[in-house]
Amino acid sequence: MNKQELIDLVSEEVETSRSSVNKVLDAVLQTIKNAVAEGDSIQLIGFGAFSVGERAARSGRNPKTGEPLEIAAARTVKFTAGKAFKDAINAK
Repeated sequence: MNKQELIDLVSEEVETSRSSVNKVLDAVLQTIKNAVAEGDSIQLIGFGAFSVGERAARSGRNPKTGEPLEIAAARTVKFTAGKAFKDAINAK
């Protein structure tokens, strides 16, 4: 499912216009992105949690040449599914 299909389904579910659902979805996603970028975590009870993870620097190899190289440390986004979400997936 892509974003437009999601917007269509939500607009049918709540019986409102696609444009208003699009604005709300964009605002929610931007808010989550901004909060996680600042180091905060977002917890949506029954759905899951978004947070920042840390990946340490490590050694690696260039797959083409086989030369060793250093991979820099990085911040990553973590998503942990909530219990209700996991239960809904495992019920099917």
